[in-house]
Amino acid sequence: MKKTLLASGTALALLAQGAYAQTEVTWWHSMSGELGTKLESITADFNASQSDYTVTPIYRGSYEESLVGTIAAFRANEQPVLVQVYEVGTGTMMAAKGAVYPVYQLMADTGLPFDPSSYLSAVVGYYSDTEGNMLSMPFNSSTPILYYNKTVFEAAGLDPEQPPQTWAEVESFSRQIIEADAASCGIALSYAATWVGTENFSAWHNQPIGTLENGFGGLATELQLNGLLQVRFWEDLKKWQDEGVFRYGGPAGGAEAAPSFYAQTCAMFIGSSASRAGIMNNATDFEVGFGFQPHYDDVAGAPQNSIIGGATLWVLRGHDEAEYQGAAAFLNYLSSAEVQADWHQATGYLPITQAAYDLSTEQGYYEANPGSDTSIRQLTLNAPTENSKGLRFGNFTQIRAVFDQELEATLSGAKTAEQALNDAVANGNQILRDFEAANQ
Repeated sequence: MKKTLLASGTALALLAQGAYAQTEVTWWHSMSGELGTKLESITADFNASQSDYTVTPIYRGSYEESLVGTIAAFRANEQPVLVQVYEVGTGTMMAAKGAVYPVYQLMADTGLPFDPSSYLSAVVGYYSDTEGNMLSMPFNSSTPILYYNKTVFEAAGLDPEQPPQTWAEVESFSRQIIEADAASCGIALSYAATWVGTENFSAWHNQPIGTLENGFGGLATELQLNGLLQVRFWEDLKKWQDEGVFRYGGPAGGAEAAPSFYAQTCAMFIGSSASRAGIMNNATDFEVGFGFQPHYDDVAGAPQNSIIGGATLWVLRGHDEAEYQGAAAFLNYLSSAEVQADWHQATGYLPITQAAYDLSTEQGYYEANPGSDTSIRQLTLNAPTENSKGLRFGNFTQIRAVFDQELEATLSGAKTAEQALNDAVANGNQILRDFEAANQ
């Protein structure tokens, strides 16, 4: 009996040693609800697929909260190995010299397979340096697309299979819908002043919003989003709002924009491709159609390509070699066609590799879910240019708040569109100079 107990104790000790032999890789993220559940499921599958590493996902609040917490943790030498950072934090992360372990360098140092050319250029371009080196690993990338109410279109006498392609068509379709009393509003936008109404709008028309390749070229960049086309668009938003064609949903993501589409108050909505699941769940009484973002058809070269939003995974310095081996193995796992196709299909986020897109096609996902490839076709419509590969500005969260204030000043009539955009540039540039001074 004693031998049995000793043998059992020895076995338990060995099991314990085996468990402790696993290297833990901490991962701070900002996904709650269904997305958080899916993220944890993917992580659990990775942990079960091998015995060397355990990735521990930890929810750290919103993107902003997590980024602030990460900076504080780094100063206290308590930083995680991996952290999920939203796209507007890219400039801040790049400026954190000595804190970041670039992904391309991590993969080279650990010797794991890594082919940058296998990733969609429109996705990785946002997170690469000017030499094309990937600094962080895309994870949840999305791009804005047009959603429209086919049922309302049909009631208004419009072709339900034909979404508007230009802003002129958005205006004329909206007027027809309102006159037919099929809906009281034409279109609502999420991120009306920022991601959709300025950043993607400018990229879609191949217009810059900043010097030095929209900030990719260095900290001395300056905003220049007060061009004739941007002024024209904000003037149109003001006019369309006054006429009921456009309904403003509020600052930042526009909390009232999507609900106005769900309620069939507005017949069209431009929002993240990752909103697809939520929209389909809420569209219980009407059929949803999908389309590209509209463009002004008198602008040469438009439409160009849309740009992404979402977040990437950054690797932080200050950990040992085993943890970095684990981080590289996990990033390699996340990039596999099977994991990416599953994540893409479950969430509406973009597949970050061509292989994941091809696998989704082979699995019949796009055929079974019409419109689900709209985001990919729009994002890859043309090779990205200096104006459409993304943007990189420090303290961009603060700058976006300025854009929101100035669009609201335009919509309220307190300022003309031109004055508001001039002020957005002036105030935003001061924020950029403060960031430059702090990171020289």
